[in-house]
Amino acid sequence: MKRATRLFILLLCGIAITAAGERAQIIVAADGSGMFRTIQDALNSIPKNNASPVIILIKKGTYQEKVFIERSFVTLVGEDRDSTRIVYAELRENWTKAHNGSDWGSGVVNIDSLSTDIVLANLTIHNNYGSLFHTAAHQFAIRGNGTRVMILYCNVIADGNDTVSLWNRANGLYYHANCYFEGHVDYVCPRGWCYITDSKFYGHNLSASIWHDGRFDKDQKFVIRYSSFDGVPNFPLGRHHRDAQIFLLDCIFSRTMADKPIYLPVSPNAEAWKWGARHYFYNCHREGGDYDWFADNLSQADGSPKPEQISAQWTFAGRWDPEGTMPSVLPFVSQPSPRNGSYRIPTENLIVNWIPSRNATASLVYFSMNGNPEFVANQKEHVFKVGALEPKTAYHWRIDEIVDRDTVRGPLWHFTTR
Repeated sequence: MKRATRLFILLLCGIAITAAGERAQIIVAADGSGMFRTIQDALNSIPKNNASPVIILIKKGTYQEKVFIERSFVTLVGEDRDSTRIVYAELRENWTKAHNGSDWGSGVVNIDSLSTDIVLANLTIHNNYGSLFHTAAHQFAIRGNGTRVMILYCNVIADGNDTVSLWNRANGLYYHANCYFEGHVDYVCPRGWCYITDSKFYGHNLSASIWHDGRFDKDQKFVIRYSSFDGVPNFPLGRHHRDAQIFLLDCIFSRTMADKPIYLPVSPNAEAWKWGARHYFYNCHREGGDYDWFADNLSQADGSPKPEQISAQWTFAGRWDPEGTMPSVLPFVSQPSPRNGSYRIPTENLIVNWIPSRNATASLVYFSMNGNPEFVANQKEHVFKVGALEPKTAYHWRIDEIVDRDTVRGPLWHFTTR
């Protein structure tokens, strides 16, 4: 019996083969201390028809390999965001020439069109072709046509164009949180539906930072919230060659951003926008002064949505609820609700919640009106009913966790009531 098959039978039988307290089923370590030395060997050990969540923990190290994800319900999570690095140099043009024009495999991480429910977390993914060969042409860090793809707490970098290229134009559903994106032209360029929150963008070009293709369905939208944009002097915000719908809320633009609205490029590949220029903004500001073109205009969008309505669930309109179904895969507590720094929070019957770390067995809840919250509960659940609160008051809270009989202190969060 092959080693990979034998390992997966052990997993299905519930036999513990990872370290005590570790809930990842498979461990990759470049130094040989895990079950596999390469990420691809770990992925290949999972049955092709897999229908159950599998967590692959990738230990610290630099993995110079291409990754092909041809399974569903798979999480790749790094031991450390900055020290677990998947790095490969690949130019799209070189790859397609060698593979009869096919884009499949042209990225560092590649997600098959039949794959769903994929999570990339706590990793650095870098296509470094440009710095090695001095070109900014298309070089994908992540490329794929799957759907229901989450990217959480990752650094995703390319030394050229189209860093994150998730291109399922009909059914693409993408959620990214607490990430850092860097690249050249159109370096975050989803097709379909995409929601990004609490992330940082850095562009090295004078063409565009973000791009969207939403022509397949008028409801398709690209929403970015609570994020910041920076780049070289006079970097532009965005463009799109085909119909798109873009929302930016509560975003900060650096003073180096150009005074240039999202635009239709002059290109033989461009098509007239049959649904018009659908670019909507709320509470976005530029360091050094705002430009008129990103003034608040949500009332012009279909249905005139209020800012409090615009969430991941709203973005996907019943097709997917990533925040409501987010798995516990990270090595730390995350995703507080209310979001850290929130304001105008209702005072009645407030319930706070969070995503526990992967290996937590209990949560210790701390909550108070001062910056040193008091212990209030020890519980298994990751929701806590606070009850009635004072109006116009700042509250602080923290979740410590019991992990392998140790207490791990969590970050301090805060919100303000209305």
